[in-house]
Amino acid sequence: MKSERAPHGDRADAQRRGGEGSERSRAYEASLRLLAARARSRAELADRLQRKGYPEAVVGPLLDDLERAGLIDDADFAAQWVYFRHRDGGRSRRALGMELRSKGVDGAVIEEAVAQISDDDECARATELVRRTLRRRRPAAGSDAERREQRRLVGMLARKGYGSELAYTVVMDEWRAVAAERAAAGD
Repeated sequence: MKSERAPHGDRADAQRRGGEGSERSRAYEASLRLLAARARSRAELADRLQRKGYPEAVVGPLLDDLERAGLIDDADFAAQWVYFRHRDGGRSRRALGMELRSKGVDGAVIEEAVAQISDDDECARATELVRRTLRRRRPAAGSDAERREQRRLVGMLARKGYGSELAYTVVMDEWRAVAAERAAAGD
């Protein structure tokens, strides 16, 4: 039979929070499990706890305690979210702002977080995405096939939140660059 222990063996701390079997203690442990998986915004964590059936009377004060302890920090969460989703997922500022809004992050915090991506950073990342895709695929020659592939590339950028003007400009610039490279290589 497994022994029931508080995380890291801290039974005294669990008892100070209201006893091992208390609802607050269970909510606290659920919070730690959720935060161990990945960082979360305060609103996202509140939503998850309430969906698990914990009442607002337990969730609100618990989240205040977690915030004071530094385990929840919406500004830090937003900054990390923007950095990794832009770098790894190629998301635009607009898409990242929408993702953070859906996670309940405050508008001022979102503005500050997405401000770390400049126009040049956004254009460079869009260019990199298109270049990588063009290197993997060899678009068929012919005006219909070329237009279809160009539309697909513009659509890929649009799904990542890039504006139509930037997407079209990047795709056409990279299309011409790849065509010139292939012509020079004799392909």
